[in-house]
Amino acid sequence: MTEIRGILLAAGAGQRFGGHKLLHPLPSGELVGVAAAHNLVTALPNTLAIVRPDDVRLAERFEALGLSVLENALVEQGMGRSLAIGIGASADAAGWVVALADMPWIAPETIRSVVQALVQGAAIAAPAFQGRRGHPVGFGRQWGDRLQALQGDHGARHLLQAHANELILLPTEDPGVLLDIDQQGDLKGGGATAD
Repeated sequence: MTEIRGILLAAGAGQRFGGHKLLHPLPSGELVGVAAAHNLVTALPNTLAIVRPDDVRLAERFEALGLSVLENALVEQGMGRSLAIGIGASADAAGWVVALADMPWIAPETIRSVVQALVQGAAIAAPAFQGRRGHPVGFGRQWGDRLQALQGDHGARHLLQAHANELILLPTEDPGVLLDIDQQGDLKGGGATAD
């Protein structure tokens, strides 16, 4: 068993955005997906990213940051498939922190708090801003088989709902845990509220 691993889900189509949102610049000039990857790898150097097979530019950017990159050749099977690929490739991990590449405003300190909760024995941990669960979500090693069996577009949402009593919420002052980018207008307004 090794340390906690980071998994960045970056294989979505970005259809509501109307283009490749992860390569779109934020007002700061940093690219959406690169900003999310940078924050995750800053907190968790041992991180891998799951991308679409044709997404060479994004893969190169992630590799330049030090992430290991895997392709999801079955992207039509949704986010669950990407997560399953990441878990399968890091099955010896002590746990996983799962982040979304369209959430570029999560502070590394917030991610570290999720890692710390897992290290201290939490089964599932996530930050909460003003009482609302946000991202990233940490899963202990005991969830590996169930995460690796995921398919569909809901990722691990059903696991979180079914095992809400095992979820430890970590209060944070970081609003980035709730903000994702779905449409172009979200770039200016600080993001939309993530599901």
